Amino acid sequence: MTSRERVLNALSREKTDRIPVHYEGTPEVNHTLLDALDMENMEQLRHALGEDLRYVEPDYVGPELRTYPDGSVEGYWGERYKQKPYDGGAYLEPVHLPFENVFELEDLDESRFPTADRFRYDNFREKCRAFGDQYALCIGSAGDMDFINSIGRARGMEQVLIDLYTDDPVYLRIMDARFRFYYDTHERLLQAADGLVDIAHIGEDLGNQNGPMISMEIFEKHFAPRLEKYFSMVHSYGARTMMHMCGTVDRFLPRLIDLGLDIQDVVQPTTPAMDIGALKTSFGEKLSFCGSMCVQSTLPHGTVEDVRRETDRRLRLFDRGGMILGPTHAIQVGTPVDNILEIYRTAGSLASSEKMEVIRRTVHGDPAEAHTINMSKLF
Repeated sequence: MTSRERVLNALSREKTDRIPVHYEGTPEVNHTLLDALDMENMEQLRHALGEDLRYVEPDYVGPELRTYPDGSVEGYWGERYKQKPYDGGAYLEPVHLPFENVFELEDLDESRFPTADRFRYDNFREKCRAFGDQYALCIGSAGDMDFINSIGRARGMEQVLIDLYTDDPVYLRIMDARFRFYYDTHERLLQAADGLVDIAHIGEDLGNQNGPMISMEIFEKHFAPRLEKYFSMVHSYGARTMMHMCGTVDRFLPRLIDLGLDIQDVVQPTTPAMDIGALKTSFGEKLSFCGSMCVQSTLPHGTVEDVRRETDRRLRLFDRGGMILGPTHAIQVGTPVDNILEIYRTAGSLASSEKMEVIRRTVHGDPAEAHTINMSKLF
């Protein structure tokens, strides 16, 4: 069974040879795993873990995204990011917010707004065909759409939450521009792929650790109409919809299902209502899940036995499909390698020693990819 068949069967609640799996780690964790498995690049690592998804990105042909003297790099909307160190690694954080103090429409510089013309589409089908129908192909990322978190990186999170409550016209203009940019880009990619894309991925952090970030009233006013239009468009091209949502989001799931959501990513189990068993009982007939192995508790602080037990539980819960198993976010620095590998070993996707040797000899990729933060997830 190919990875693509495995994923599509699982999403359709049909028989698979094993549960499909997904991997994501910080650059530091990627490097640690590559060293532990004696691999040279991320594609070798994906093969070794049995990763069933592949993301296909269009070529960027827009204006150059500048790097400034302080080391910060420019995003699509004029915001800037800079590496900020923490114990064991570094994260890109926003250091320049171009819309931070803009409160009148006439002061909003819309020349910063990107359009779908910033990408090349005529070669995108060939990019997809290069995978040879072996993998479930995805477009987008957790940073696409993402009206709260990503606009917050260009305006300030506190201001965004105030804007949503007050219907601030500046924020709503940015929101409209962001929606149009990602809607148009994804539609053109789906058109170009001509049926080869299986999953379209967007994100919206509707929850925090303990509850929702916004009310249902605000969700219905500002988010539901846009998401319904986007989900309908994706379905018209035969692809499934996947939405990254950090935090406690169970309150939104019935409505998201009605709007057309197929897959919830990443299932952060921070409250009893977000337990994967509870979610499966409440929504598992209509919604699939991606992720659910906690990067805050079990993976960094549990034992190998804890990881095995949690993985086994998911194998039992989703023995008839409905899940793509993986972490709840990028696996963080300090997570034991044995804990990470145990997910994939227990799931049955981790390559044998003999197969890993074949992977080292035959699978090629870009060695630099493991050490590079995927900027597209931020923009």
